[in-house]
Amino acid sequence: MTAAPVTVRVPAKVNVQLAVGGRRPDGFHDLANVFLAVGLYDEVTATAGAAGEGPVITASGPDVGSIPLDTTNLAAKAALALAAHHGVAPDVRLHIVKDIPVAGGMAGGSADAAAALLACDALWGLDTPREQLLAICAELGSDVPFSLVGGAALGEGRGEILTPLEVAGPFHWVFAVADGGLSTPAVYRECDRLRQESGGGDTVADVPAPAADPALLDALRTGDPYALAAVLVNDLQAAALSLRPALAGTLATGTDAGALAALVSGSGPTCAFLAPDADTAAKIAVTLAASGTCRGARPAASPAPGATVVRTA
Repeated sequence: MTAAPVTVRVPAKVNVQLAVGGRRPDGFHDLANVFLAVGLYDEVTATAGAAGEGPVITASGPDVGSIPLDTTNLAAKAALALAAHHGVAPDVRLHIVKDIPVAGGMAGGSADAAAALLACDALWGLDTPREQLLAICAELGSDVPFSLVGGAALGEGRGEILTPLEVAGPFHWVFAVADGGLSTPAVYRECDRLRQESGGGDTVADVPAPAADPALLDALRTGDPYALAAVLVNDLQAAALSLRPALAGTLATGTDAGALAALVSGSGPTCAFLAPDADTAAKIAVTLAASGTCRGARPAASPAPGATVVRTA
């Protein structure tokens, strides 16, 4: 065990393809979820805690009033899961510096879980094999494994079964942050409702099995933003717009400002805009921030590395 605090930096993600299969008997949906890590980061610092106190969570940064500071926080759950796996005491203080939008469809909570897992592993000197860390990540949530891995990957199953993808770049993005969050389960329920309403059905018997788009994978591999823009898709977007109709104005504003393509990020409500270059991304961010259609706008590039230890002192 190291006595020095350990800080891990972890990226946000955008789903450049989110293909959602029908509702399974267990209530989940099979996915073809193409993740791309982007350069907006949270940092989690793990410090040795007092004996018997378990994980203690503190946080700073935007919107931290919206995240739990108890053992329901995914970062605390990660510490508890790792400690249980190795039979050690889960006494750790975790400080989260938030920069990833909260409840914004960019996997901020999942990112913090992956960061906490890696930070605690280093703090406690456990040297857990990567495969075991990924298995614990998958138990914590569908997006957590990708937060550990970063780069680009295809997520199958519930999104937790990862295949790394070749990606060139950089790709330049703008993320428009909305007021308030959207519940991911609520968005999936709305997706099911809309499918039922359309008459097509919402179960695995009604909806084609999701699969990665070969054209999208090729666009990532070649680093072509124009080709990527033509194939971006999010099957949850209609549900997010149904629950938050004002997002349509945000998407239109960014497109009119020069984005090659626009989509809701994951389950929303953050909106993602693909730009041809960094200068255009900066201009789109300024236009969105001044438009009144969102709370703020952030340019960021991808791909980005996954959870990484950045300080051990």
